[in-house]
Amino acid sequence: MIQISDIFRFHHLPLFFCAILTLSFFNVEVFAQNITPEMYARSIINEGNTARLEHVFRKAREGKPITVAVIGGSITAGAKATTWEKAYGNLVANWWKAQFPMAKINYVNAGIGATGSDYGALRAGRDLLNHKPDFVVVEYAVNDGSSPYFQETLEGLLRQILRQPNHPAIVMLFMMNNLGGNAQESQIKVGSHYDLPMISYRDAFWQEIESKRMDKSVIFADEVHPNDTGHADVADLVDHYLQGVLDKTPSKGALPSIPPVPSPLISDQYSHVRLYGVDNLKPTVNQGWEMNGKGLFWESKTPGSVLEFKVSGKQLLISFFRIRGDMGRASVQVDNLPAQTMDGWFDQTWGGYLVTQLIAKNLSNGTHTIRIELLNDKDPQSTGNDFKVFYIGAAGVK
Repeated sequence: MIQISDIFRFHHLPLFFCAILTLSFFNVEVFAQNITPEMYARSIINEGNTARLEHVFRKAREGKPITVAVIGGSITAGAKATTWEKAYGNLVANWWKAQFPMAKINYVNAGIGATGSDYGALRAGRDLLNHKPDFVVVEYAVNDGSSPYFQETLEGLLRQILRQPNHPAIVMLFMMNNLGGNAQESQIKVGSHYDLPMISYRDAFWQEIESKRMDKSVIFADEVHPNDTGHADVADLVDHYLQGVLDKTPSKGALPSIPPVPSPLISDQYSHVRLYGVDNLKPTVNQGWEMNGKGLFWESKTPGSVLEFKVSGKQLLISFFRIRGDMGRASVQVDNLPAQTMDGWFDQTWGGYLVTQLIAKNLSNGTHTIRIELLNDKDPQSTGNDFKVFYIGAAGVK
């Protein structure tokens, strides 16, 4: 279960929980002790086309700077690791530093707790691609569902990375909850279309847990997040794959050519996105809403307050905050489509999180009106009508 303390611990508030960290070095050695050769073999779902990775290795061998990045949910953000250094992303970056001591290895952590690839695709330009990564681990198998919607948003995120001019290499990582659940079956279909390397933490470890050869407490800190041992194991699986490719990459001579990005499997819409917030989208109508949180979100506590925006895109989304507190409900309507209800109340006690909700799809080209109205209705347990709107997202933007 994701805890709000974990989210705030691993994210800087000015980016609203977005952890962007550029590090020059860490010298932390954490070794996995419980991975057998059979588990390594099971973990590699697809070796994938390694051309991009080989080109990055050549660049690192030449002593050029390399940016290693991770994007995903709270596991990627580092939740339940006892220190920054013991989170799996840092440990993977350490592998790069150890293998290429002449190269400066920068590290970017773009993990945000309790978010999926839909929000990941919307914010990729701001939080990930802005840093021009050379190597990216993409981890959304726990936070995403298995629906075509999440296949589409994941594909959009992958296509954004693959289409960067510096040809970043991607490894898809499939984590799991402590019941062995994840969305890897649907994500594998997307990754296979692009022949990407895919590593499954689930396939490595679940068979061990299910057969009682390993107790889940060895690697889990709670229902979802790995503990320090689990984080080290994640990094070890990724490092093992990387080492295998590195061993086969020639130091000199020609490298395999990087294949073109294929046509979309599902759609290209989430590779053409815009993310609008207080800083870059002004309401066309504002009756009773204020900019709060140091300019991070629009907020109202007065039922009947109305906020309207004009936005273009084939699909429109909205991000709002949900927590157990004095939170209310709001309706959101796009053009003349049926209105949807957004509920800011959350019945769990571990904290709050940012919800990304699809509010319209299959829209025509042109500008559309988004109307948000704070309702008098609220959850019976809530003590107020507070509502916070953080972002408007658009996909399929020309």
